[in-house]
Amino acid sequence: MSATMRLLGHPLAGAVLGVAVLAGLVWRLGTGPVVHGIASIGAWPLAAAVLIGVPVTVCCALRWSLVSRGLGIALSVPAAVAGCYRAQFLNTALPGGVLGDVSRAVRHGRAAGSPGRAAGAVALERLAGQVVQLVLAAAVLLLVPSPVRAGFRSVAVVLLVVALAVGLLALAVPRARFLTRERPRLDAVRLALLDRSRWPGILLTSVGALVGCLLTFLVAARAVGVTAPTVRLLPLALIVLVAMAVPANVAGWGPREGAAAWAFGTAGLGADLGLATAVAYGVLVFVAALPGAAVLAGTRRRRATPALATEGARHG
Repeated sequence: MSATMRLLGHPLAGAVLGVAVLAGLVWRLGTGPVVHGIASIGAWPLAAAVLIGVPVTVCCALRWSLVSRGLGIALSVPAAVAGCYRAQFLNTALPGGVLGDVSRAVRHGRAAGSPGRAAGAVALERLAGQVVQLVLAAAVLLLVPSPVRAGFRSVAVVLLVVALAVGLLALAVPRARFLTRERPRLDAVRLALLDRSRWPGILLTSVGALVGCLLTFLVAARAVGVTAPTVRLLPLALIVLVAMAVPANVAGWGPREGAAAWAFGTAGLGADLGLATAVAYGVLVFVAALPGAAVLAGTRRRRATPALATEGARHG
């Protein structure tokens, strides 16, 4: 058992599982949906994805800045936007889907002189976004009629109950400062996420980022030829976005495509069309993150310039 657990905990295990999901889908549905998803992307979906990506990135950056200030470390909004774009590009280009977030935590920690708090800020910022997404997904699956509602009704109830319990527990923790070592970690979470000066902004930015992701998914669905009403696609899109949080992926690919194929098939739209939509969505997300490549290149160029200047002065 211990050997199995060590194998599952290996950094490459998630990538292997993601590849296995993709291989299973291609074996079951063929390469046609994948080719269709890529070939369906034209100029207007690409432009829409890039434009939608701007407010999504800004929302994530604002949320990160709010959480960082809650933990007592400064992070300007422009720096947060650049860091989020860089992280998005790395997340979509490298296996695992989280290496970009690790990078921004390390960079912020070095700049602020507090690696632990910087890592906590990134972790809590991601947690806040996932909790809001899970709660909204549960609410939609409970309230909006859809072919997948019956199978997810019990899961949605459990998610809402757990979210309510965690919120009440966090609010019940006495007010205390995070800056002293003896303070409980739960109080740090409350101060960073649930303080009255921060939680409205964190909630609004999380909802804004989620709405942007949903719009991008709808753009992908329309691009591949899905004609179902938006209200019918909304629960399916939320299921796919929740599946994207599973760390078993290759640069975001894997569970997303599996969830889309299952959800579309259950809804009577066809598993092949679901896979094509997920593939198109993955390409659009990658294109929307491409500004992060420019940010990354600019960062490396700024690092190289002082080194070249020092080398030139040494030989001058």
